Amino acid sequence: MKPVDKLIIKKKNQSLLYIHTDMGIANELSEFFSFDVPGAKFMPAYKNKVWDGKIRLFNVNTCELPVGLFTYLQEFAKARGYDVEVEHDAYYGRPDSVNDVNLKELMSFIEDLKLTSRGNKIAPRDYQIEAIVEGIHRKRAILLSPTGSGKSLIIYLLMRWLLEQTNKKILVIVPTTSLVQQMYADFEDYSAIDDEWDVESECHRIYSGKPKMNMSQRVFISTWQSVYKLPGAWFEQFGTVFGDEAHGFKSKSLNSIMNKSREAEYRFGTTGTLDGTQTHKLVLEGLFGRIYNVTTTKKLQDDNTLAALDISILLLKYPEDVRRNFGKQDYHSELDYIVTNEARNRLIRNLALDQNGNTLVLFQYVEKHGKVLYDLIRDKAHERRKVFFVSGETETSDREAIRKIVEGQKNAIIVASLGTFSTGINIRNLHNIIFASPSKSQIKILQSVGRGLRKSDNGETTQLYDIADDLHWKSRKNYTLNHSAERIKIYAKESFKYKIYEIELKT
Repeated sequence: MKPVDKLIIKKKNQSLLYIHTDMGIANELSEFFSFDVPGAKFMPAYKNKVWDGKIRLFNVNTCELPVGLFTYLQEFAKARGYDVEVEHDAYYGRPDSVNDVNLKELMSFIEDLKLTSRGNKIAPRDYQIEAIVEGIHRKRAILLSPTGSGKSLIIYLLMRWLLEQTNKKILVIVPTTSLVQQMYADFEDYSAIDDEWDVESECHRIYSGKPKMNMSQRVFISTWQSVYKLPGAWFEQFGTVFGDEAHGFKSKSLNSIMNKSREAEYRFGTTGTLDGTQTHKLVLEGLFGRIYNVTTTKKLQDDNTLAALDISILLLKYPEDVRRNFGKQDYHSELDYIVTNEARNRLIRNLALDQNGNTLVLFQYVEKHGKVLYDLIRDKAHERRKVFFVSGETETSDREAIRKIVEGQKNAIIVASLGTFSTGINIRNLHNIIFASPSKSQIKILQSVGRGLRKSDNGETTQLYDIADDLHWKSRKNYTLNHSAERIKIYAKESFKYKIYEIELKT
């Protein structure tokens, strides 16, 4: 075949582009769309030399590239002076492509929905309307908006509009069964009593044990675990895919779902946080399209939509002999020592019991930390004070029941695993959060902070207690002390107010 000195771009389907070019340019594309995976050197495949630690978004063998990276492809060609020829479809998910929407017609449509929340009439905020318009214009986007900004309402309004404008079904993917229930409940909450659109007859929930095939409803709400193994033909019924908490869409299973959704012309990822790496950002943009910043936590706090936040970093200073003899431990050994430390756990217990208002205590390890903390707190709590325990072992229906009970309480304590309560779970009446386990994950930290940013009934500032552990000796720093420094950088970047308090831990 004669070498091609330009890029001929065709849309293979709604998921993938096909790029016809010569091998030299194809290799350049492969290099341009290759990224180092953070932490790859610690992974078995890298250690065993079966993987070089990179993600390659352009497949040099098939010449395929995710549609959402079209604008980056244009930038690649422009920087190198390569000509670009686009065939077939005029729309490739780029922000400058306009899918017309009549704003007056859209506002009239939204008004006719007679939106409610908890029985009261509501109206979408300006930034929510702008996100909906932008989403309709682009057809695909990552809608980046913090916890408490009303992402589920944005999804609901986009969904209702697209149900009217298209004849295909809609798939809403969430990470957990709890969020399937919560999303369904939110849709039910927003729907007016006299609305002809009925959630029960229009929305089908999919998780373990629920049917997946031949359902008449037009909206499917599912965990990714329930559907990722289904054949590509099943996904062809969907013209729209929503990925709620889209920061989780970087695994192979979730990539598979999006690539199988070949007929999904509309794709929206919603999240409050990305992990800060270029790799993560581009993988998600390839699946959903370019990022659109809906609003920020700071803006929502400034206009009194979200609660103010005070962060107290409790820096636990371990005794000198403990620090000197601790030695250079590996990360897991250090964590084991910290979470099983009786003095530290008593401090967390007393801190939780001293708080006024509803308190969320977040832990990482269920058996050796979460259950221990729960027993310590429950055994010393006043008999009229409700104390709950939530982990991955807790039934979805029980988690939802606990969430609703706490919303009506004034002084409850939830001892919950990071995996179940850091992402997506919506508690409207939370006053205090305690980070009982150390973490440096930007996503986990910001998602966990977000649990307490919704305005509570008393309108008071949310208190966050971040427990840090100082086990350093001379120039040797311990892992979790370094992680606390990373959390402080995140707080500073988000313009959160924080103070550091040193506490001598008596062991």
